[in-house]
Amino acid sequence: MEVKVQFPPLDVLRIPRSWKTILYNLFLISAGCIVFAIGMNSVLIPNKLFGAGVSGIALILHYLFPHLDVGLAYFLLNLPLMLLGWFSISRRFMFYTLYGMGFFSLAAAVVKTPATTMQDPILAALFGGIICGAGAGIILRSIGSAGGMDVVAIYVNQRFGFRPGSVSFLVNGLILMSGAYFFGMEIALYTLIYVFTSSRVLDLVITGFNHRMSTLIISEKSQEIAKEVFKRVNRGMTFFKGRGGYTGVERDVIFTITSLTELPELKEIIFAIDPSAFVVVNNTLEVFGKRHGSRKVY
Repeated sequence: MEVKVQFPPLDVLRIPRSWKTILYNLFLISAGCIVFAIGMNSVLIPNKLFGAGVSGIALILHYLFPHLDVGLAYFLLNLPLMLLGWFSISRRFMFYTLYGMGFFSLAAAVVKTPATTMQDPILAALFGGIICGAGAGIILRSIGSAGGMDVVAIYVNQRFGFRPGSVSFLVNGLILMSGAYFFGMEIALYTLIYVFTSSRVLDLVITGFNHRMSTLIISEKSQEIAKEVFKRVNRGMTFFKGRGGYTGVERDVIFTITSLTELPELKEIIFAIDPSAFVVVNNTLEVFGKRHGSRKVY
């Protein structure tokens, strides 16, 4: 008697797209928390630097009360913030944030690396900023966070209309002043270097190192410029219809995306064809997709 064994179709064995998204975001949060914990335990704490946000408050409490673990302090400080966020912010965001808060608290307590004590506090602040900024950036590439002042900033923005950056600046300023009061102005200034460095690294991790610029070109010779740009720089372009507010004359406005290294050549092309062209260049956070007519993928 022949027995046939039927295997489930391949589609059944595949992970649904929604689960892939969840696992991907959990991986980013976990990896970022581990990287941040390494920077905190190996650089910040041995060199007596604190930081910004809830992690900065947790470090200050740890220095004042050495028996209080940083991870535990971070977890306890986040509890009221989580309750605040649960009733005022997206539940999906808060689920990821709850996971990030718990995982960071665990990583801060478990991840122990050799202490890196440096003679020059500025080098310690820079090194700690690079590691912790990279960790924070990895976390924020997900659709969640690891808790902290992000929740407060979002809540205040939704409730009172204040910009999140202004709220974070105010809170972090108070934390730095508290650190200066307890540990001296020098430590606070070194911490300020750490905060600045970590914020710059965070921006690089979130936006990527492949910087793009968006460019608007207003010219009477827009067709000639477009042809030359495509020929020499190989960038796709989009035309908008524009009308001068004073003259009322209609012109084609060119919109294109270029890299920072290609920008000088782009300007050279434009002003060689039309010295009176009007050009606006803006920093672009992220660009996705492939433009029609161009072989370059952004």
